[in-house]
Amino acid sequence: MLTILGFTMIATFLVLIMLKKMSPIAALVLIPALFCVFVGKGAKLGDYVIDGVTSLAPTAAMLMFAIVYFGVMIDVGLFDPIVRGILKFCKADPLRIVVGTAVLAAIVSLDGDGSTTFMITVSAMYPLYKRLKMSLVVMTGVAAMANGVMNTLPWGGPTARAATALKVSASDIFVPMIPALAVGMLAVLVLSYVLGRRERKRLGVLTLDEVLVEEPETETVLVGAGGDGNKLTRTGGSGSGTDADAELPDEDEGFQGLDPNRATLRPKLYWFNALLTVTLLVAMIMEWLPIPVLFLLGAALALTVNFPHMPDQKARLGAHAENVLNVSGMVFAAAVFTGVLQGTGMVDHMATWLVGNIPDGMGPHMAFVTGVLSIPLTYFMSNDGFYFGIVPVLAEAGNAHGVSTLEIARASLVGQPLHMSSPLVPAVYVLVGMAKVEFGDHTRFVVKWAALTSLVVLGAGILFGII
Repeated sequence: MLTILGFTMIATFLVLIMLKKMSPIAALVLIPALFCVFVGKGAKLGDYVIDGVTSLAPTAAMLMFAIVYFGVMIDVGLFDPIVRGILKFCKADPLRIVVGTAVLAAIVSLDGDGSTTFMITVSAMYPLYKRLKMSLVVMTGVAAMANGVMNTLPWGGPTARAATALKVSASDIFVPMIPALAVGMLAVLVLSYVLGRRERKRLGVLTLDEVLVEEPETETVLVGAGGDGNKLTRTGGSGSGTDADAELPDEDEGFQGLDPNRATLRPKLYWFNALLTVTLLVAMIMEWLPIPVLFLLGAALALTVNFPHMPDQKARLGAHAENVLNVSGMVFAAAVFTGVLQGTGMVDHMATWLVGNIPDGMGPHMAFVTGVLSIPLTYFMSNDGFYFGIVPVLAEAGNAHGVSTLEIARASLVGQPLHMSSPLVPAVYVLVGMAKVEFGDHTRFVVKWAALTSLVVLGAGILFGII
C-alpha cells in the first residue's frame, strides 16, 4: 500500500507542476501533507517537517548567500572586463564569436542563475550574430549547453537539490565531479569550434562594411536580479574592416554589454573583488570551511566593502531578494516532501519494489543507470520532480546493491546540459525570447548536441571512477 501511495504522490506532484496547476513550492508542501494524512500519520507531519528543515538549513543558507554574493559581483563590475575582452577577441570572425559565446556563458554562469546568464550573454553577443547574419539558434544552443554544464555548481540548483533530497553534502557531490564536468565543458568548446567553422564556411569572408548596413538601433534590457542601473545595452552602429578578422567598432559605437555607467560600479575595488572571488572558490574546493559559511562570510564582506553605506546595502539586498526568496523557499518547501516520503516509509517500500524489478545484472550499475535516466527525465520533468521524486528512489535501490548514495547523486547531474533547454525551464524562454528564436527551432537544433554533451560527462565520470 505504501508503495502505491508513494508512486501516486510523486506522480501527482509531477503532473501538477508540469501542467503548471501549482507552483513547485506549493506542490512540495501541500501534496505530501495530504498524502501524509492518507497514510494515517498526519499527527507526525510536524516532526517530519522539523527534521527536514533542520537538515536542509545549511543548503538553504548556501544558496541564499551565493546568490547575493555573485549578484553583487555583477553589480560592481567584476565581469565587465571579461565581457569586453570576449567581444574584442571575437572581432568579426564567426568561429571566434561562437566560441566566445560559450566562454562568456560559462563565466557568467558562476552566479548560479540561468536567467541572468542568458540575459548577459544574449545582450552582449546578439548584435554580432545579427549584423553578421549568423544563425541565432547556434547562439542559443551553445549558451544553453555551457550554462547546463556550469549549472551543476553547488549553488546552481541541481547539486543543491541532490544534496537536499539525499541528505549529503553538496561539496561531496560536486568536488569529485569537477574532472568530468571539465571534460563536459571542453566538449562544449569543441562543439562551439565545429559550429563556428560551419558558420564561417557558410558565410564566407565577411567585412563589417558589408554587414553593418542596418539603421542604428538601441535596445535596453534589464538584467540580473534587478535594480538600479543594472542594464544591458546594445546599439547598432557602423564600423570599418577589411576581412573576417577586422576589429569591432569601439564600445561607444555600439557592441557593448553591461552598461559602463551604472551607479553600482566599483572600479577602484576591482582587484579586491577579483581576489575575494578567487579565494572563495579555492576555499570551497579545498574545503577550508563549509560552503554555507564561506558564502555567508563572502557576501557580508563584499557588501560591506563595496557598499559601506547602509542604504546602498539595503538596495543591493533588495535587488536580489526575489531570487533569494524563490530558491530558499524551494529548499524549505522540499523539507515537507522529503520528510513525508522518508518519515512514512514510502521511499523504503518504493525502493524495495524497484529493486525487485531491476535485473540482477543491472543492480551494481545503478549509478550508470541513474546517469542515463537523468538525460531524458530531467528534460521531460522539472529538476524539482526528478531530484525530489525520482533520485531518492534510485539511491535506495542502488544502496541495496552496494552503490553509494554519493555515486547516485553525482550521476544524477549528468543530464543538466540537456535540461537547460527543457520547456519546463523558465530561463530558456528568456534565452529564446531575447534572441528572437522560435522555441521549436532551438529545440530541434540543441537536443542532439546537448544529449551528446551529457553522454560525454557520463563517460568521463565512469572513466575517472567518479560514477
